[in-house]
Amino acid sequence: MAAALFARALSLLSILLLLAGAARGKTVKRDVKALNEIKSSLGWRVVYSWVGDDPCGHGDLPPWSGVTCSQQGDYRVVTELEVYAVSIVGPFPTAVTNLLDLRRLDLHNNKLTGPIPPQIGRLKHLRILNVRWNKLQDVLPREIGELKRLTHLYLSFNNFKGEIPVELANLPELRYLYLHENRFTGRIPPELGTLKKLRHLDVGNNHLTGTLRDFIGNGNGFPSLRNLYVNNNELTGVLPDQIANLTNLEILHLSNNKMIGSISPKLVHIPRLIYLYLDNNNFIGRIPEGLYKHPFLKELYIEGNHFRPGTRPKGTHKVLELPDADILV
Repeated sequence: MAAALFARALSLLSILLLLAGAARGKTVKRDVKALNEIKSSLGWRVVYSWVGDDPCGHGDLPPWSGVTCSQQGDYRVVTELEVYAVSIVGPFPTAVTNLLDLRRLDLHNNKLTGPIPPQIGRLKHLRILNVRWNKLQDVLPREIGELKRLTHLYLSFNNFKGEIPVELANLPELRYLYLHENRFTGRIPPELGTLKKLRHLDVGNNHLTGTLRDFIGNGNGFPSLRNLYVNNNELTGVLPDQIANLTNLEILHLSNNKMIGSISPKLVHIPRLIYLYLDNNNFIGRIPEGLYKHPFLKELYIEGNHFRPGTRPKGTHKVLELPDADILV
């Protein structure tokens, strides 16, 4: 009797598992094909845990490591691909651009080479693109400007060259833009000032030219900008009065450029300014006294300029580090 009841219970459990699998649905063939193409062609170290043919899992097999799927109607689609710090070697995997429902693509800290393909513009749902710390190169494809839902773009620590594409100004949801430690040339597109949600802009450690005035214009752009890094470039010209119109600025990093002139007293009117880096330029004159009395300013770097004798810095001169929440959300 007990054995019969156990057999019936086991049979019922099997039926329920089959129904659960059916309810979960199949993974759309497009995504299965794309990820299996990546699996078979690149020899990634992560593929040892990519068991089976379905990246979203099937039966007793779990989803592939780094792959997140979501249910859409009767099918499952891949919405996140996170394969980072596993020494992936080779070109940027173009097959990734066939994952049309992708929201997060994180391939940072690998050894990817070559350009980002123009097909990247197909990922209309992408919100986070992180390929920092690779060996990617060539110019950025203008098709990046077609990623209208993008909020975070991390391209730093690569070998990208050419001009920063003005098409980046077509990303209305963009909040964080990291372009530092590349080989970009030319001017910083002033059109970036139209990005109403942009909080963090880092173009440091490139070969950019032009003036800050050309970049910020009359200062009516960048309404949400908190952190501006243009350090270690070849910027010239003065620090314009219009910089004071960026009233949400907390960090202004101008170190190691070729800027000239005196420091505008209007900097005092940036209410939340915390870090001000002016060092290693060709500034002259004095630091406005109001900056020493500024209620929020913690660090003022002035070394390596031509200020009058007795001009002093402010703060303890610690290495600036951003909170983790500002690095990747």
